[in-house]
Amino acid sequence: MDTDRISRRTEILSNHLRLDPPTATSILQQNGCLSYSPPELSESNPVTFDVTEMRRLLDGHNIEERDWLFGLMIQSRLFNQREVDGRVFVSPDYNQSMEQQREMTMKRIAYLLDRGVFRGWLTGEGPQDELRKLALHEVIGMYDHSLAVKIGVHIFLWGGAVKFLGTKRHHDKWLRATENNEMKGCFAMSELGHGSNVRGIETVTTYDSNTGEFVINTPCESAQKYWIGGAANHSTHTIVFSQLNINGSNQGVHAFIAQIRDSAGNVCPNIRIADCGHKIGLNGVDNGRIWFDNVRIPRENLLNSVADVSPSGEYLSAIKNTDQRFAAFLAPLTSGRVTIAVSSVYISKISLAIAIRYALTRRAFSIKPNGPEVLLLDYPSHQHRLLPLLAKVYAMSFASIELKMMYVNRTPESNKTVHIVSSAYKATFTWNNMRTLQECREACGGQGVKTENRIGQFKGEYDVHSTFEGDNNVLMQQISKALLAEYIACQTKNKPFKGLGLEHMNKSCPIVPSQLTSSIINSSEFQIDLFHLRERDLLMRFAAEVSEHQSHGNSKESSFILSYQLAEDLGRAFSKRAILKTFMEAESNLPAGSSKNVLGLLRSLYALICVDEDAAFLRYGYLSTRKASAVRKEVPKLCAELRPHALALVNSFGIPDAFLSPIAYNWVESNSWSAAQN
Repeated sequence: MDTDRISRRTEILSNHLRLDPPTATSILQQNGCLSYSPPELSESNPVTFDVTEMRRLLDGHNIEERDWLFGLMIQSRLFNQREVDGRVFVSPDYNQSMEQQREMTMKRIAYLLDRGVFRGWLTGEGPQDELRKLALHEVIGMYDHSLAVKIGVHIFLWGGAVKFLGTKRHHDKWLRATENNEMKGCFAMSELGHGSNVRGIETVTTYDSNTGEFVINTPCESAQKYWIGGAANHSTHTIVFSQLNINGSNQGVHAFIAQIRDSAGNVCPNIRIADCGHKIGLNGVDNGRIWFDNVRIPRENLLNSVADVSPSGEYLSAIKNTDQRFAAFLAPLTSGRVTIAVSSVYISKISLAIAIRYALTRRAFSIKPNGPEVLLLDYPSHQHRLLPLLAKVYAMSFASIELKMMYVNRTPESNKTVHIVSSAYKATFTWNNMRTLQECREACGGQGVKTENRIGQFKGEYDVHSTFEGDNNVLMQQISKALLAEYIACQTKNKPFKGLGLEHMNKSCPIVPSQLTSSIINSSEFQIDLFHLRERDLLMRFAAEVSEHQSHGNSKESSFILSYQLAEDLGRAFSKRAILKTFMEAESNLPAGSSKNVLGLLRSLYALICVDEDAAFLRYGYLSTRKASAVRKEVPKLCAELRPHALALVNSFGIPDAFLSPIAYNWVESNSWSAAQN
């Protein structure tokens, strides 16, 4: 043991024995890791692209109105303002009881209503009104998931069902009243026994021609309506999805309007309502359960754009095909999948902005003895944790804009495509969001666990997205089933592929170059070819496997179920190819310059991390192990190239400081003794 070590140990022991040990302050001042320097000052790399213009690319529409709503929420005490180190932050108070959170949700809705936020959300006409609604709903979700869901159920689901499934008599009576919150609607589709399988719901409605009324009944416990947002406390009316029985014949699932409470909040006769109870998140939403005991409603309360019943009891519908009729009744769910997909992207943006800003100011370990500790984001491993996720959220931002444009400009002919793409993106974006939240939580260490820093709380709030509006795994299988139907139709009729992005199937099969250089790997042509190859091959394999199962005597549906592994691989391949294609289009639309250059890096990183993380490329032989290794080696190079742009890239999200968290800024001061006393 050398003299220095002996002296050091003696000093430590002496300090333990002293009655007046040296103050912590004198020790802390020697540690550079505990001094905070804003990344805007400490980052030596100049911003090479226009952050404002990048934000316009990422948001896509209604920028000024988004900022107006941000301001409305930041300036009101209703949104739980807190000041930390001279900065104002807003986020819900999750220390409140479930009842208090629900009360605050209603107060915030009233505040937004009074200021015209919901103007035109149902009575407006045309794509611009719909885009305004979507933009403002996205901002609301960035503040509080409960608030967004409560509004979404009332406007998008209840209101959307009235608008899309109803006719003029329903529109005149309900749309403006819904928009003005004069009544409160909910959406009773899911049941205790049936969630994703809507065809199997057990609620039964019959028609009484003697009185001209429908009679709604819950025949068994598994038929109780379950997880109905708004039902437990506030809703006065609901859309009831039910089997329609006419003269002993089941006509399938239909939608009806039923009143469940009077204007004073009393539950209506022959209806029972129970609370679903405390949840892992979303406790500002009053999810409830509903039972109907032969509840009578007027004949006019059938939403009749798809089918109707005459006063005498005759069933009328221009859509004779039961599958097409059922699909028409599920139309309101498309808007839900769109909003869920897009909100997942924005929550990923918040978590990445917090984690990356923290990583640009937090230091850990020294590389050299007595040297300065290193910024977290200067470690290649930390770059690999966060920057590929940043590339994914950029890619998904462009895809979400495309999805919204498809939705607001939809036509009867495009509804099928909108359904498939919204299902694909809803599953892909929500899965990615949960992974992003977990990685960002861990990347922030113990600070990520604190509720005030948002990321940890988001995990509980947004976990439900994976089963909201359809279980993600079920949606992936629906996508593959639709792709299979398209493939069989084109093969049978010997016609080219058209739509769903499958036009690449009309060309010759892409070939992976025998040698992969860095320039080839990073080229958009190679990347899209590789994604096309995967999707094409998986679709053909899936069709062959289903056909093989059928040749052994299995039914078509059983054959599909048995081929679930390929179905899941194909669904993911379709989604990621569609996202990459959209990213490439956004990149190609930019003029040459720094913005285009940095998007090229992000696009490459998105494509290559997707390849590196998907075993399908090796499993099915699209890449050899040597070529897969070459692709993998490019990922850290791209992360290193993007590292100087990290701050500007998260600043381009346009998220106000108040919507981030204290650790995105002066995390030392926000955890100081003086802060604790305040």
